Amino acid sequence: MVRTMKRQAALSYPKLSISQCTTYTADIRADISTYRAVGADGIGLWEFKLPHGQEAAIGELLAQTGLRPTLCVPEVASIVPDPFFAEPKDPRERRTALCAAIRRFAPFDPVAVMVLTGAPDGHDLAGLRRTVVEGLKAAADTAGKVGVTLGLEPLRRTSGTLVTTLPETLELIEEAGVPEVGVIYDVWHLWDVPNGLDDLRRYAHRLVGVQVNDYRQPTRSWCDRLLPGEGRANVPAIFATLEAAGYDGWYDVEIFSDNGLFGNAYPDSLWDLPAEELARRAVASFRAQWDARQAPGPSPT
Repeated sequence: MVRTMKRQAALSYPKLSISQCTTYTADIRADISTYRAVGADGIGLWEFKLPHGQEAAIGELLAQTGLRPTLCVPEVASIVPDPFFAEPKDPRERRTALCAAIRRFAPFDPVAVMVLTGAPDGHDLAGLRRTVVEGLKAAADTAGKVGVTLGLEPLRRTSGTLVTTLPETLELIEEAGVPEVGVIYDVWHLWDVPNGLDDLRRYAHRLVGVQVNDYRQPTRSWCDRLLPGEGRANVPAIFATLEAAGYDGWYDVEIFSDNGLFGNAYPDSLWDLPAEELARRAVASFRAQWDARQAPGPSPT
């Protein structure tokens, strides 16, 4: 009876994965074991953690545990450089690496492979947009050939991107003529976009995944994210909006919390926690925010 009740309780929550950047320094086998142990349903694979030549073995391990690969991130995810995915500089080399990553992820049957535009700083915007459109077309063509869904993610303007809202992202997808490309919504990047909840309600059907985290106010850097419910974003309102709009896809807890790896050793870094403790807290905080979901108020302005 107790076991049945626990199973029913788990089924009351949406499908939840943990992105591997959340436990940044753990290896992929440890992540798989940890995420399964704490009750996650999926894993957001990061290519830098996937050992070359071991794809088949990792695929078998995932099948054994039942973890679904969800929002998967290439080593070169942006079409032109941005502050995180900075190398190589040549857009042609980047396009080659992005397409290779899409093919590499394909056997894992991911929910989606993430793609970013890259940063406009120092570029002619019209020329840069053409480059991004061409890169998005090439990535979508590769994805179509191997049966992979792409998810284009808008970012905060300070993170380096051509698209910062859901409408801008869909406009770029339309310009590239790749309607099969979906959108990844990230709480940290979009929680305070003007009319953001209205956009979310309108375009929820175009989402292929939702990355969940929270925003420290004031934030110290892009690598200073909090677990859901511990920051400024109204995560329950976002969840309520998505649920009301009929979104029934994956949620992916994605935490960056610098402990010196990216230049800032924050004394309260979540990355300093043992991986299993952080993963367990990720699942618990997501479920607590889901339980607290509420009718949304006015969108941030």
